[in-house]
Amino acid sequence: MTGRILLVEDDARLAAMVEDYLGGAEYRVTIAPDGATGLDRHGREGFDLVVLDLMLPDMDGLEVCRRIRAKSDTPILMLTARGDAMDRVVGLELGADDYLPKPFEPRELLARIKAILRRGRGDDRSEILRFGRLEIDAGAREARLDDNHVDLTGYQFALLLELARNAGRVMSRETLMDRVRNERLEAFDRSIDVHVSRIRAAIEDDPKKPRRVITVRGAGYVFAKVQD
Repeated sequence: MTGRILLVEDDARLAAMVEDYLGGAEYRVTIAPDGATGLDRHGREGFDLVVLDLMLPDMDGLEVCRRIRAKSDTPILMLTARGDAMDRVVGLELGADDYLPKPFEPRELLARIKAILRRGRGDDRSEILRFGRLEIDAGAREARLDDNHVDLTGYQFALLLELARNAGRVMSRETLMDRVRNERLEAFDRSIDVHVSRIRAAIEDDPKKPRRVITVRGAGYVFAKVQD
């Protein structure tokens, strides 16, 4: 099997379709029909990724996301209604790695899952980037500030790593989306900004006055080459 996936979804027909499709791609899928069951299964079993619907019968999917992230760094892919832009932003702020609006094509879901898990494996085992007090270990998929672990999701780490690898170079949002998530940025998609905000909260001494990840108005972001 390629990996274990927890699918928290109350739509039985959709859940069965996803289970069948991902099973054909050699993923083992466990279905939880509500938030409480999902949290229980996640707490008792090991999963490589959680696919989480935000509309659940017993509790808000955002609350499920918050509770999972409080105890685990298991990657989370949210399933959202197409018009719920604010839910997507809040979910990313709570620690979700990515989102997929409903309705969706099963092959797009599979592509997103593969991308998230690929980022988590870390193929660059010997690459360590150092910028003053900040150290980014590509192989361990970990960032450290003053030798303390920096809490980032898999997607946020991949974004930080891409910025750091291009230190001193302005990176547009479109370029970052293309390189990190392998898809083009839609005009209304501000998920990159949400993730950058979370990165700044984790690595900047003063997130409101960032000195590591700097906004270049109208152009994108630049990672400072020289840092304290």
